[in-house]
Amino acid sequence: MPDVTHDDAPLLADLMPWSVAPPRLGRAWPAAPDAASLKARWDALVKAEGPDREALFGVTRARNLHSAVGQLPGQSSGTVRLARASGPCAEPVRVLAGPFDEQWLIPDHRLIDAARPELWRVADAHQVFAVEQAPAPDGPALLAASVLPVTPPHPKTAPAARPGRVRPLYRRPGGLEPNLAPGLLELLTGHLGHTPTALDVLAWTLALARPGPNGPTVPLTTDPELWARGTDLGHRMLRLARRDGERPRLPGGRRPYVRAPLPAFPVALRYDRDEETLHLDEGRISPVPPAAWDFEVGGVRVLEQWFGGRITRPEPGTLEAIRPTAWPQPWTSELLEVVTVLALLAELRPQQAALELRSPLSTKALHKAGVLPPPNRTRRPATVLTHPEEGPEGQFTLL
Repeated sequence: MPDVTHDDAPLLADLMPWSVAPPRLGRAWPAAPDAASLKARWDALVKAEGPDREALFGVTRARNLHSAVGQLPGQSSGTVRLARASGPCAEPVRVLAGPFDEQWLIPDHRLIDAARPELWRVADAHQVFAVEQAPAPDGPALLAASVLPVTPPHPKTAPAARPGRVRPLYRRPGGLEPNLAPGLLELLTGHLGHTPTALDVLAWTLALARPGPNGPTVPLTTDPELWARGTDLGHRMLRLARRDGERPRLPGGRRPYVRAPLPAFPVALRYDRDEETLHLDEGRISPVPPAAWDFEVGGVRVLEQWFGGRITRPEPGTLEAIRPTAWPQPWTSELLEVVTVLALLAELRPQQAALELRSPLSTKALHKAGVLPPPNRTRRPATVLTHPEEGPEGQFTLL
């Protein structure tokens, strides 16, 4: 992690004031590593009637078949009570179900205990979500994603591996109104001699953030050369974390390939450090660098959590039990990409450690400049008056 030489770094919570807890699903079946299973699960739900539909749905204190809720912003799900729902489900969307683990979700407010509509309202192609992580000796304090992070209700998932607060980079759709303390960009401009963008600040944050007792802290600098190095490194990390642009590649000879075909459905994952080989039963993928295998977030090994989310054996007769009968080829491609991303991120860690802070912009200086504390209004979501949103039973509300 970065070598920071002072203890007066500002809190991320003050630099990016607006944050929201990640959406909490409340039931596992509306999310899956493949979209086809979700559509089949929905079809099974709406074909069932009465008590059978209720048992399949999974009633909680927050949701039952008669809950009245509106559409999620930007989505086209139905709004009639689930007890009377029919027809196809809303088209599944990509979400971040775990560190570096993109899966699919039915974006239907009726299925999600705590959907956080304010996050869906600003989720678009311009948005970047900064996701706080549990403190760990070697793990990152912060991750970034282009898709919405969610908290799946998997009891076997370690609490430390679940996402923390979500801080959108922009408070409004279309990349408008950066979620930054007012005056921060202007203050940095005066010191650096050029105007950084909101994405530059997030890149710097991703490279320099470190865990603290009150949440991540972000040391700032007035040194233009150091700022340039930090933001360049952070942008490289952002591109990898967001899967932005071309697919990441390791140099030739170091790219992971399937060396022995994967079985119909592997159930065990094992790593051979000497051979740099990932074993999925008798299937083999190599080379997999030790740094990729050892990459942890919140004290949990990323590759093990990714694999575990695809081989969990759900209880027969539940909607979760509707899943692929054989390991889909796209999962192998995704696994190779995750290995690549982790390996490339691990290679950047020495550069992070070399970012020794010079000319710090302390919390005291930010207070003196009037940047901190941020106004209370910046800790609340912005009012978005762009389009009507469908409420329960097809009624429209303007938010």
